[in-house]
Amino acid sequence: MSIVSRATLTASLDELLQPALFKDYGPNGLQVEGCETVGKLVSGVTASRALIDAAIEQGADAILVHHGLFWRGQDGRVTGWMKQRLSRLLAHDINLFAYHLPLDAHPQLGNNAQLALRLGVDVYPDARGRFGEQALGFLGERVVSSAGQLADHVSKQLGRPVTLVAEPDRTVRRVALCTGGAQSYFESAIAAGADVFITGEISEPQAHYARECGVAYIACGHHASERYGAPAVGAHVAAQLGLAHVFIDIDNPA
Repeated sequence: MSIVSRATLTASLDELLQPALFKDYGPNGLQVEGCETVGKLVSGVTASRALIDAAIEQGADAILVHHGLFWRGQDGRVTGWMKQRLSRLLAHDINLFAYHLPLDAHPQLGNNAQLALRLGVDVYPDARGRFGEQALGFLGERVVSSAGQLADHVSKQLGRPVTLVAEPDRTVRRVALCTGGAQSYFESAIAAGADVFITGEISEPQAHYARECGVAYIACGHHASERYGAPAVGAHVAAQLGLAHVFIDIDNPA
């Protein structure tokens, strides 16, 4: 395996994910500076203490996540859980890279594209294949007999129960999806002509919209829907640069 500079890894990730194109809720890219050279990259969903500790055990020089440490509007004091996470990263000289919306949006390796791939959704290759704010939502088709059958398929693929708001025998063909906490994209999915919307979470209003608009809604878990982008990007960049790469999935019921 190769060893590359932190700057080289940063440039490769930025070139792939194009963070400058997005208006996001926190900083994308290098969030915590560690050692100057990287030989082993660990990817995960969230920069939790459990992931950081697991990465330390793996001998990681860098961690790549979807959910980083810093978000717009949060308390800026380094106390409690923030101190615990940062102290581990700094003590072991580990670089932390985080990409939020750019990791959702990548057309092949992002969370939405990878979830569509695993669920067998054929995303439209033209402009019809995107919807919603910053074109983060994906739209395509999947041959399925009913909303209930699709919900069962999603549950089986992700290994967890899902919430379906629809008559189970409702016919669906056009599938919209946007991973994580994308409840607010439901109305855009309806406007885009979706028969069913798949996302991580559901809030109270979406159940009413689903019933009143005749569009099925499947909530499959925030973490469960976003387990695929970080390892896909991590594996791609690691192969490109000759780095060792390990994906660590920290279980999360949310």
